[in-house]
Amino acid sequence: MNKATVIGAGLAGSEAAWQLAQRGIQVELIEMKPHKMTPAHHSANFGELVCSNSLRGDRLENAVGLLKEELRRLGSLIISCADATRVEAGGCLAVDREGFSALITQRLKEHPNITVVAKEVTEVPQGPVIVATGPLTSDAMADAIGKYFGQDYLHFFDAAAPLVTADSIDMTKAWWQSRYDRGTPDYINCAMNKAEYEAFIRELVSAEEAEVHGFEDKNVFEGCMPVEVMARRGFETLRYGPLKPVGLTDPATGKEPYAVVQLRQDNAAKSVFNLVGFQTHLKFGEQKRVFSMIPALRDANFVRYGVMHRNTFLRSPKLLDRYYADRRDPLVAFAGQMTGVEGYVESCASGYLAAVAMAAKILGKPLPDFPNTTAIGALGLYISDERIADFQPMNINFSIIAPLEQRIRKKAEKNLALANRSLAVIDTMIKEEQI
Repeated sequence: MNKATVIGAGLAGSEAAWQLAQRGIQVELIEMKPHKMTPAHHSANFGELVCSNSLRGDRLENAVGLLKEELRRLGSLIISCADATRVEAGGCLAVDREGFSALITQRLKEHPNITVVAKEVTEVPQGPVIVATGPLTSDAMADAIGKYFGQDYLHFFDAAAPLVTADSIDMTKAWWQSRYDRGTPDYINCAMNKAEYEAFIRELVSAEEAEVHGFEDKNVFEGCMPVEVMARRGFETLRYGPLKPVGLTDPATGKEPYAVVQLRQDNAAKSVFNLVGFQTHLKFGEQKRVFSMIPALRDANFVRYGVMHRNTFLRSPKLLDRYYADRRDPLVAFAGQMTGVEGYVESCASGYLAAVAMAAKILGKPLPDFPNTTAIGALGLYISDERIADFQPMNINFSIIAPLEQRIRKKAEKNLALANRSLAVIDTMIKEEQI
């Protein structure tokens, strides 16, 4: 009987388990929740979204939109569950956080080829195995992986944004609109005038932070920069970042506001909203005090405060191949953010590729050849590129995908051409049953 083990049921591990099982492999999916939880986790379900509920842009002119479409066509569990639990968010794919993870959990537990085991793993077992314990890997497992490779990790810090209830938002000081009126008006916009913004920034930069062992501003990953860290970079930084007012019109004045805090729905019922770009590691009381200075949130009911946690990454170019497998042992693979792919969809893609490659090895079939003209292939080639001296975690972007042969001046047209070329390759691979 063909068997494999997947350790961790986050986005990467869940995707990996599904792809192996779909190919007839008997999978033991080991997840330490609910046996052991981390400070950032709140649910026993699989595929829990710790930070934002958005899987980011969904247009093909956007690299992450291309990556999602590749995975969608390839039968991704994660993307199918995201599509099924989608909530409106303009041009982004955002999900009902609880419904999304509940659906992933249900589908995995109901699969006849998957056996779920709840326990903490404290060593890297013999293959076939895919280790997808995530950036929140337990200390014991992190030590085991360190001993397995004999090298240090890279450490970064991520922060999650607070959530507020919809009925506690003062809609006399807020309005529904998407930036530049693209799509449907899916965001609640909370305006601040200049005096309100100045007072907010003064309190934000001086607010008391929670102690996080080993934390320094320079160790924060740019994609999840705490709002107070951004504010310390300059008085106007937030107005050119998450509080930028461009493309929005305050109906109370008919003009562009001085600054805007956007709220995005966090569940299908539209009863809970998250503060977009407001990742933070302020103490809970300080979050309540400072964020309540936003006029529309003066009486906001915070159902979850922001938290910060350490993310752990491998020096993947020296350790892993293009299929996320150990260069020394092809039946031991790693997936998810620990490999240096940054983002929900990227983690899913790494789990997908690690699994389809592992299945091919187990079944004695040729390995799938995802070229660098595809987003999935480009990401695997990036994390395994031994020429990279200073390896840093990365989101998918068009700069790591092979350029077009012909020159196209307009960025959107060029990106769309890159996307169409990639999807043509994916469609051919599917038609020829290469995957």
